[in-house]
Amino acid sequence: MIDNSLVVLNSLSGKKEPFKPLNPGHVGMYVCGPTVYSNVHLGNCRTFISFDLIYRYLKHLGYKVRYVRNITDAGHLENDEDTGEDRIAKKARIEKIEPMEVVHFYTVDFHQILEKFNTLPPSIEPTATGHIIEQIELIKEILDVGFAYEVNGSVYFDVLKYNQNHHYGKLSGRKIEELIHNTRTLDGQSDKKNPQDFALWKKAEPQHIMRWPSPWSDGFPGWHLECTAMSTKYLGASFDIHGGGMDLKFPHHECEIAQAQAIHDHPPVKYWLHANMLTLNGKKMAKSTGNNILPMDIFTGNNDIFSNPFSPQVVRFFMLQAHYTSILDISQEALEASEKGYKKLMEAVNQLTEINPGNKAGAFDTKQWLEKCYAAMDDDFNSPLLIAQLFEAVKYINLVLHKDIPIDKYQLKTLTKMMSVFIREVLGIAPEQEYASNTDEILHNTIDLLIELRNNARSNKDFVTSDRIRDRLLEFGIHLKDGKEGTQFTLN
Repeated sequence: MIDNSLVVLNSLSGKKEPFKPLNPGHVGMYVCGPTVYSNVHLGNCRTFISFDLIYRYLKHLGYKVRYVRNITDAGHLENDEDTGEDRIAKKARIEKIEPMEVVHFYTVDFHQILEKFNTLPPSIEPTATGHIIEQIELIKEILDVGFAYEVNGSVYFDVLKYNQNHHYGKLSGRKIEELIHNTRTLDGQSDKKNPQDFALWKKAEPQHIMRWPSPWSDGFPGWHLECTAMSTKYLGASFDIHGGGMDLKFPHHECEIAQAQAIHDHPPVKYWLHANMLTLNGKKMAKSTGNNILPMDIFTGNNDIFSNPFSPQVVRFFMLQAHYTSILDISQEALEASEKGYKKLMEAVNQLTEINPGNKAGAFDTKQWLEKCYAAMDDDFNSPLLIAQLFEAVKYINLVLHKDIPIDKYQLKTLTKMMSVFIREVLGIAPEQEYASNTDEILHNTIDLLIELRNNARSNKDFVTSDRIRDRLLEFGIHLKDGKEGTQFTLN
């Protein structure tokens, strides 16, 4: 099915380019995953949904895709700089738990939220802590080629030396002269030669919890180094697509390019793709201002921003109604409009089974419609244009149902098959009832578990715990009734 019509907007050139993978028929794609120290941000979800769309369409076209998305579980310092505390270690200190407890808890949360959004899992999901050896070896290579230096147990990348024969800033459009001009003077305590240099390895201070032995010190890897190590290990020194949020262009992705090119002396990635930001009610989302909402808050309706809950499938549909490279604003009005559109779309698909075709074809040109659908997705994964074409089909379906417009077997068969393909396989939008039934199953299993814990507490004569479980469930509208056949429950 691969026809080489796909074009992608390459952030490196700023232009749309024909998509031609390095290895015909195969695609290597790396996307920067989350730093697991808090609940996954809604803006991050937009990025992962965007690359899920890209992953799905490439697979639909017939490419064999190796999709690598990492988990950052160490090395990401506060403010994305080389100073401050590790974000995960800080959370562990505040919560008085082990760092890996933080990592596990928020990794599980991340997976559960993306599952609700119906995203496909990546082919490989490596962790930074699982690749310390690879990162140390990478640092050795960068030192050997002369683009890094060691000071007091820390190792830094020499940006100015690299820039003598390479262009540091080519992805983000930054000029080294401007970076120098805009950087504050070193305070005299830094080990860096230049403020623009970034850490490959940091010596751990005595209070730093997360540390590993290395040839230079007991310490931890730099955040930028982790992605270079993991992407090259699983996709090679050159691969097709590197993705992430627009906020990662500089310095994270810029540093990745420098690290890889310093060793291999050629660009590590052919196509850089970036998803744009998500705003809330016209303003940047930020915890500090209160203009922030978590995905689960939207699904449950437990928030002060929206007047009612919205399902994960409606939120996903909302996000796909804008191109992944454009800024998207989420609001009550926007979600309500998406909910109406989603229901209208799914209703039309369901009604296709009620249509009995005739011998006469209608005026709807299915072949031309199909071409427009593929043309939309081939134009840098333009999901809003695809959705517009799906609604053109919805108009025709409604005319057939309510205005006795003719439709023949070929038209009905094409619409039935391809509407399902584009909605479910490409856009990844599931019918709401499937999500609802899955949620009901999870709820019932959770209540059964709590009943089991309550019964164990009663057996151990721990009536304080058993009564607390019963009373708390009652607060949520779940009434437990003990009888001869065990404990049953009803939902009020």
